[in-house]
Amino acid sequence: MKRWNGWGDDENDLDFTLSAGALAFLQGLLGESTALPDASLEEALARVPDSRLAPHSLYSVDAQERLRHARGQSLPDWLALRSGELGPFPDAVAYPESSDEVGALMQYARDHEIDVIPYGGGTSVVGHINPQGDGRPVLSVDMTRMDRLLHLDRQSQIATFGAGATGPQVESQLAEHGYTLGHYPQSWELSTIGGWVASRSSGQQSMRYGRIEQMFAGGRIETLGGTLDIPTFPASSAGPDLREFFLGTEGRLGVITEVKARVTPLPQQESFHVVFFPTWEQGLAAVREIVQARVQLSMMRLSNAVETATQLRLAGGAGAVSVLEKYLAMRGAGSGKVMFTFGVTGSAAQCRAALSQARKMARRHGGVSTGTLLGKKWEHSRFRTPYLRHGLWEAGYAVDTMETALDWVRVPQAVEAIESAIAQALADEDEAVHAFTHLSHLYPQGSSLYTTYVFRCAASYPETHARWAKLKAAGAQAIVDAGGTISHQHGVGTDHAQYLPAEKGVLGIEAITALLEQFDPQRKMNPGKLLP
Repeated sequence: MKRWNGWGDDENDLDFTLSAGALAFLQGLLGESTALPDASLEEALARVPDSRLAPHSLYSVDAQERLRHARGQSLPDWLALRSGELGPFPDAVAYPESSDEVGALMQYARDHEIDVIPYGGGTSVVGHINPQGDGRPVLSVDMTRMDRLLHLDRQSQIATFGAGATGPQVESQLAEHGYTLGHYPQSWELSTIGGWVASRSSGQQSMRYGRIEQMFAGGRIETLGGTLDIPTFPASSAGPDLREFFLGTEGRLGVITEVKARVTPLPQQESFHVVFFPTWEQGLAAVREIVQARVQLSMMRLSNAVETATQLRLAGGAGAVSVLEKYLAMRGAGSGKVMFTFGVTGSAAQCRAALSQARKMARRHGGVSTGTLLGKKWEHSRFRTPYLRHGLWEAGYAVDTMETALDWVRVPQAVEAIESAIAQALADEDEAVHAFTHLSHLYPQGSSLYTTYVFRCAASYPETHARWAKLKAAGAQAIVDAGGTISHQHGVGTDHAQYLPAEKGVLGIEAITALLEQFDPQRKMNPGKLLP
């Protein structure tokens, strides 16, 4: 069973405690800190109010089920869960096992004036699944029992899944037939294929397999007005694309019950490599050249100097890191060095060609190759980063992220502006903030920016939340001012909604509103999300 107040599951025996070296590193940057007290599950359950819905065979009104569906994984959600002060709760939780059962739930909600929140893996970090607590009873529709591969068209390479299938379930079922979807967001262990479509997700190897919008071929959606089946075509010029109506609409139009996805045969081989560049400027020039030359890499990630230094300090194995840094310094990559991680995936011939091209371009910009050892470490820990929040929390620190995407011409200035805005956001409290950035999804036109920031918890939960609010607002405004999208991969939810008009404009917001009104004129579907 998933943890009720953190990431992962209750059976996970990962040790979250920071090493002595990592703790000393953070204390040197931010000062010593003290962990806030955690509420017990029993204390949190005592705060769950009675349901406003009568018991029914369609759903459960159990207090613990409702608590486990009240929040996602944003930092405000984390603070709410850890304090036991969760705020509004859903009144009931349903676990449908078919599209028809979802349709019956929609009919019941329509007849009984109930709001509906689709729930996939509960991994939202922007408030997608949180009840608003203003008005009608709320039904959370948990899709995780709809987790099977329903059909595989081998000739067309289209797989139909129940929308509640998690990343491991998707990949294990496809692998039995020799295929992969190749969608690996950091939340892959827990998030679902329907949630990926609803939030317009991006996976770590999107350079090979594409973002979810390239994978989403069609499917089935249960709306308050009935069932909508979206057929699959390799391409079409027959007016607006219905798939686009549902990509990124975060449950506002209906519940995605089946996803038809474009799949790929399993690759013959795959490996991950690390190159260090002497400076950030050289690293930027190299990765831009590689991606604009359309070298067939499966993933690219360029960490700036602060993130590179932080990763090496937190990695453990001080002796091995010292040897590595001496070697890199001898090759010209000293204190300002940046780390470039990339993957090659495909046939043996494809991998050889891509690796040769990437290394040659990297060398032109001063790159120092370190082979696959660090790449294997990245591969091993690629889904473990969310667990870091546990270790930091135990030491009295909080961590969160901001992400965006911009054209190349804006990237250097945006990285500096976003990091600076976040780092200075708590200056009025004389509090330091440790912020660092990497480029995680690269395109010929530009790149995503992913900024992580760590800060000390305050003396109470409300004060810690207030610190987060300052940091979030500073980072978000810096993104808007830099001309970036408010979200490259996490969606809008409630946390980003106020910044959406800057990106869409007045007419764009009116068009989105009209679309939502067409499918849900009474605003029962996940109300309060996406739009300001």
